[in-house]
Amino acid sequence: MKHSLSIALLALAATEPASAWAQAATPTDPKATEQWEPVPRTVMPGNREGAPPADAVVLFDGRDLSQWETSKDHSAARWKVHDGVVTVDKVTGNIQTRQHFRNYQLHLEWQVPRDVTGEGQARGNSGVFLASTGPGDEGYEIQILDSWQNKTYVNGQAASVYKQAAPLVNAMRPPGEWQTYDIVWSAPVFATDGTLKSPAYVTLFHNGVLVQNHTQLTGETLYIGKPTYKPYAEAAIKLQAHGDPSPPISFRNIWVRPLD
Repeated sequence: MKHSLSIALLALAATEPASAWAQAATPTDPKATEQWEPVPRTVMPGNREGAPPADAVVLFDGRDLSQWETSKDHSAARWKVHDGVVTVDKVTGNIQTRQHFRNYQLHLEWQVPRDVTGEGQARGNSGVFLASTGPGDEGYEIQILDSWQNKTYVNGQAASVYKQAAPLVNAMRPPGEWQTYDIVWSAPVFATDGTLKSPAYVTLFHNGVLVQNHTQLTGETLYIGKPTYKPYAEAAIKLQAHGDPSPPISFRNIWVRPLD
């Protein structure tokens, strides 16, 4: 009986794929798990915190808005540049980048004025649209708002994916202080017939705190109704001039690293 069992076990082992035995073997050479190529390219980081790395596209350096245009008619952006910052002009409306992007890392800094007024959504409201696909407010919005001791719906506070995902925590500084967004945007992928192959994802750090962790989006931002996807290849990054009556917010130090 023991002899027959041994023969049966040997026969079973012979039918197992060689890979199963290879995986069970313990490697003895540490070089077997070393990867030498391809060698990552070198990118010089900024010389201070928040400064653009060497491969970044600088969208606003405090001097002019040459990288931006008015969203509604593609004319030159007319927000006010002063003292190294740019302040929203609610009359001329939203502005967007002249250059279009797909996947990217985005850094921007924004400030709610110290004398901000209003409450809820009418208090320092703006937004950054990560892929603006039309002349209106179409796109994927990360909310900008004064969320320092200002109650509103949680998927509409600062650092939310507007009307889709509340931030993990509220990392807001008080009005008058500068806020920082560091965003990684993974664009949706569409088939040739326009159907969605894979959704968009966003990761966001607000003032260095993780507030969106590879959050999956269900479509473009809508104020009313459920989000839906519309196919696009590349799109502009847009900053919102919200129509609330509170004093306008300001931006500085905006740069992007294309990741395609």
